[in-house]
Amino acid sequence: MPVIERCPTEVIRRAWELQRSGVDASCAQRQHEATRLLRRGIRLLDSIHPVPADHQDDWLRSRIRLLTTLAFSEAETVGLTNGLARLDDVLAVIERFEDPAVRAELIAPVNHNRGLLLMGGGRNEESIACFDAALGFREESLAVAPDPAPVVESLLNTLATRGLAYIRLGRVKRAREDLNRGIKLAEKYELRVSAAEVRRHLGTLELRVGNVPAALRCYEESERSYRALEVEVPPLLRHEQAQALLTAGLSDEAGRHLDEVLPQLRQEQGNTRELGQAELFRAEAALLSGDLDLARGLAESARQRMRKWGCQTCVANATIVGLRADTADALRTGEIPATLPTRALRHARAMSVPRLAGQATVAKMLTVRLEIRRGNLRRASELLAEVPRPGQLTPTDHRMLRRLCRAELAVAHDDRGAALGEIRAGLAELDRVRDRMGGLELLSGTALHGRELGELAVRLVLGGEHPRRLFDWLERTRAQTYRYEPLAQADDPELAECLAEIRGLTQSIHQALHDGHPTAAARARRAELLREAHRMGWHAGQWGKARPVAKLDEVAARLKNRALVSFAASADELVAVVVLDGGARIVRLGSAEQASESARMLNVDLNAVAPDHTPQPLVEVIMTSARRQAERLDAQLVRPLLEVTGDRDLVIVPTGGLYAVPWGVLPSLHYRPTVVAPSATAWLSAELARNDRARKIVLVRGPGLPAARAEIDKLATHYRASKQLSGQGATATAVLPAVDGAKLAHIAAHGAHEPENALFSRLELADGAMFAHEMAGLRRPPRQVVLAACELALNRIRPGDEALGFASALLASGSQTVIAPLSKVGDQSSAAAMDDYHRALAGGASPAVALADAIAVDPMRRPFVCLGAG
Repeated sequence: MPVIERCPTEVIRRAWELQRSGVDASCAQRQHEATRLLRRGIRLLDSIHPVPADHQDDWLRSRIRLLTTLAFSEAETVGLTNGLARLDDVLAVIERFEDPAVRAELIAPVNHNRGLLLMGGGRNEESIACFDAALGFREESLAVAPDPAPVVESLLNTLATRGLAYIRLGRVKRAREDLNRGIKLAEKYELRVSAAEVRRHLGTLELRVGNVPAALRCYEESERSYRALEVEVPPLLRHEQAQALLTAGLSDEAGRHLDEVLPQLRQEQGNTRELGQAELFRAEAALLSGDLDLARGLAESARQRMRKWGCQTCVANATIVGLRADTADALRTGEIPATLPTRALRHARAMSVPRLAGQATVAKMLTVRLEIRRGNLRRASELLAEVPRPGQLTPTDHRMLRRLCRAELAVAHDDRGAALGEIRAGLAELDRVRDRMGGLELLSGTALHGRELGELAVRLVLGGEHPRRLFDWLERTRAQTYRYEPLAQADDPELAECLAEIRGLTQSIHQALHDGHPTAAARARRAELLREAHRMGWHAGQWGKARPVAKLDEVAARLKNRALVSFAASADELVAVVVLDGGARIVRLGSAEQASESARMLNVDLNAVAPDHTPQPLVEVIMTSARRQAERLDAQLVRPLLEVTGDRDLVIVPTGGLYAVPWGVLPSLHYRPTVVAPSATAWLSAELARNDRARKIVLVRGPGLPAARAEIDKLATHYRASKQLSGQGATATAVLPAVDGAKLAHIAAHGAHEPENALFSRLELADGAMFAHEMAGLRRPPRQVVLAACELALNRIRPGDEALGFASALLASGSQTVIAPLSKVGDQSSAAAMDDYHRALAGGASPAVALADAIAVDPMRRPFVCLGAG
């Protein structure tokens, strides 16, 4: 058949266009279309025969590009062997160049691409040898290149990719060396986009080894670099940030982060792979938050999108999220369809390729849990034996799931000792992860991964009458944030500048409101800065040094004539471990749900009755309801305990909804000194904290509190010397140095809890917000803090009874005692209560005694609690 003569220049140009179209199709996961375009380009080049000498180089280079792109396309559609064979074809084409220097230059990218294909097939060891060969040539070229920039970009690409291969192999040191070297090279040659990209890869490494603060810091620096260069932030970076937050257990925060991204992706990109990935991570966040319907819906949407784009890994990830939601629902209700374990195992068997090994393992472990619940213990044991031991890079939640499977199987075999051993080992692993966490939120959020292990331990121990064992497990599983001795944090000028700008914007907003000017732009900027400040807090330095968990004998010795009551709930059973006189007892208290509901309703009533000028008829109606709820709580929780504790002062460790109980409001606790602590360990740490010779008393009145003007003056009369800050003088910049090292800091100011990060809960002062982060960063946090005008006590309860809020952030930062209301309190009621409190305190009473006497005067309008040590 005769060859049709064509213009070589036009043919080569058209072949290059087909290659670019093939790349676009391949990047969009339309591999079959890419293969068709690329083969068409090769046939087009074959139509030139013979190739004129003056077009020989262009023809060869065009053929190399087509064959290289085809190698990746065929590796996806036909198999790795075909892809590698196409690269062998490329080498054959390269041999047709006469100049050995040109051949060496062209072979380097072939080695790089062969390494990429081998990585994609799970053959990471072989890929590294290919990257080594490519790097060897590029480093030699860099030494002699007149213009190093193009060579550096190629070298960086291979160096970063080899680093990712090392990550997959678990060779952390080598991976970090490659990535750090890549960052230094990029910065040296001012390749800023490349530096941002390699820093993102370094974040991936830190995340894989469990160093979440370092990962978040890398991602934050990468994002800032992109923004400074006015380059679009890659969606993959946002996804990895969300994954880091999920790894830290911050499911709500990850959900909010993704909720900012999803509308933009849906509007700008339509049905894209990036949208599918964002939906997938949002589904994971919903799963961890317990919103199973949302998790299922988003996982299915992501699965359908990813199936269209041909991403097997993403399809597998979405399938696993859906399976986990179905499994959680089935285990919660106890109704397990026979088809569910069959479906889970079928998915596990279908995920047979090396890159899906992690997903297959999770599907298998879900099957194990379902089979245990159905009583198929032999089958569960066989499947669990197939689950590999975790490696260095195994994610934390996979490790905890394996421990949970082993513990539940031991329980099913009636081997409670083995089950508790698995739980103990799992929580010890989780502690090692927690010890590396930087911010308070990361520290507390990590408890999410051990939630089911902790719940199982408490359920097992509750089955018997072993109060010492129950006490030990409660301390082992709850409120671990407070067992860390805070470390001094290095000053962060960038964060300080951010907080100063937030304060300035707050002032601008107040002034604009006063003058009747628009505030939307200023509010948007302040919200943006708050988000930025939160993220800085996530990747702060290590939070603290771990203290040992308190033992019952240590607690009992410190209690002396007091009693500690540690509440626990399993399913709907509420119990209390009562520690006194060197021993312990278990008291069973009925329905946990009933107690939580009564506490919630009591708070609703107290909030309603709080305003100073509520009409008296309405007050009487609300008071009747509040007294009824208080009586119910008293009858269920307190009277049975008093039969054991007698007239002793109390230290109360709540659980779940009981954190909302203002204990001094309950009739049997009127005038009884009562301290609330997140755990016995937290209480003991506060009790044993070193008391210096601090004598400074600081009294602060913030803006917008008319009744507090006279209050501060009156409180000052109770002390021989005090520093008073009020009006325009009560600024954050004045208050912070004033309370540093204080014996007592009384702050009457409105405030707000920040749900994304407790350290950014705030009090409103004359120059704007003063954040808990700033109080936590003081050289010597005030020994006692009184928050007189806002309900900032214990605002948010994470899994593991990790209580967070302004007051709890202060306790975790080193303050021994915090006095704060749990419900709203009127200005006049607060002023009267604080006058009574400080009179008794100045007279020598302890905080718990002084507060008990102050509350008892008017309990329903004085819902204060004494937190920490009393």
